[in-house]
Amino acid sequence: MAQKVRIKLKSFDHTLVDQSAERIVKTIKSSGAIVSGPIPLPTHKKIFTVLRSPHVNKQAREQFQLASHKRLMDIYSSSSKTIDALMKLELPSGVHVEIKVI
Repeated sequence: MAQKVRIKLKSFDHTLVDQSAERIVKTIKSSGAIVSGPIPLPTHKKIFTVLRSPHVNKQAREQFQLASHKRLMDIYSSSSKTIDALMKLELPSGVHVEIKVI
């Protein structure tokens, strides 16, 4: 099969992303494929500014931040055993996984 497979992980919690990436790398290496990564992609931060009081004190504001952490991995010389191992792998529910065959 010798195709390149790209895996993108995305989550709001950086520890979940790192643990999931470590599990995936361990699974891929145990199946005999070559893995490149995990490569940390830039963190996307979204900042919300909210008034503390809706009627008075316009200067009193609070800011909230939502950061999404991403990791990228490439698998070279993958086989059907590698793909089966990835499909059976259980990851935490807070991690979004996107798998592309290139």
